[in-house]
Amino acid sequence: MSDRIEVLKTYKTYVGGKFPRSESDRTYKITDPKGKHIANACRCTLKDVRDAVVAARSAFNEWSNRSAYNRGQILYRIAEMLENRKDQFVKELEKSGAKSKEALKQVETSIDRIIYFAGWTDKLSQVFGTVNPVASPHFNFSSPDATGVAGMIAPDEAPLLSAVSMIAPVLSGGNTCILLASEKNPLPVVSFGEVLHASDVPGGVVNILTGHHSEMVDHLSAHMDVNAVFNTTAEKETRKLIDENASLSVKRVTHYPETDWFNEKHENPYLILEFMETKTTWHPVGN
Repeated sequence: MSDRIEVLKTYKTYVGGKFPRSESDRTYKITDPKGKHIANACRCTLKDVRDAVVAARSAFNEWSNRSAYNRGQILYRIAEMLENRKDQFVKELEKSGAKSKEALKQVETSIDRIIYFAGWTDKLSQVFGTVNPVASPHFNFSSPDATGVAGMIAPDEAPLLSAVSMIAPVLSGGNTCILLASEKNPLPVVSFGEVLHASDVPGGVVNILTGHHSEMVDHLSAHMDVNAVFNTTAEKETRKLIDENASLSVKRVTHYPETDWFNEKHENPYLILEFMETKTTWHPVGN
């Protein structure tokens, strides 16, 4: 029997289009369901949250001002790249305890879900916009517009699919985001950052942090430059904390506790609208 010690991978974060370690240089152990040490992940801190928000805000104008068609193309490219790396993600999900069939289903559903939201990018204005009748000589138009920077707290269930189901609708509407990956199973989510990096997604549009949620949720939800919070945690104390912090800067808060991420109800354009505002434009007409 070999007495060789296996070199375990340390998964980095994904911030501003780069893969830095946490500001503190701390890591924590990732284990499989049997307790075996399978990898290490960065343990992010307040400084990492701040850096991610700066990156997301810096990328917002460029991303939101791109044509809806171009955003759809980039989302489709993400699905293409994920399809090409399907085997890698199946293996990582298996390491986290998923059975082979379930892991494959999770990856394929993630690909299909990205395609679904890619198709909505250039249809939102037509479907959810309107021309308003007004009692004055004006054209009056209302259309959905991106909210800004969204902070997201991912669950431990179906780590890849849940992350994709949160990121895709937020990006479809022209927003940028910071995702706190699954605390227990962050490996496929961090690897998804590599897919984003190779898919023409501008740096800073998606930022992925790993670590203990208890050390980051407070800072993320209280940050004054975060415009919306997408929370999938059902814990009452966490939800209360997010609501209280969000009230300080009047953030949009979407509580979305879910365990069955394979359900087709997650393919819903109204989820995109949760992170959009209605913009109304007046234009004079006549003499």
